[in-house]
Amino acid sequence: MKQQVAERVLCALEDIPDGQSKGFPAAPGAFTGLFAVRRGDRVWVYVNSCPHIGVPLDPVPDRFLDTKKQNIVCSTHGARFRIEDGFCTSGPCYGESLEAVPHRVDAEGRVLVPEDAGL
Repeated sequence: MKQQVAERVLCALEDIPDGQSKGFPAAPGAFTGLFAVRRGDRVWVYVNSCPHIGVPLDPVPDRFLDTKKQNIVCSTHGARFRIEDGFCTSGPCYGESLEAVPHRVDAEGRVLVPEDAGL
């Protein structure tokens, strides 16, 4: 029998502007926040930490994407990551990946993540 994973609501899907990104503070007791990128009804959620040295990716709140909204960018060293899988395509952490967070959008349009995401 599959064990149910405790979840928490990250936000409503509509809280993330289509084609853009949004950051979220760390869960209680955690140090690292999360961020999400939305394209239509699809969303990707990652831990807000560059694999190079662990710094948050966003220079200002909710700014995780390049100007063309095609890649996730680390503000510290300019590393670029694919939105679809978090794989680093250029920069000092080339070949590494962002830490993806399992998530789902429920029937009410809420983005849910595991309760311990980011811990």
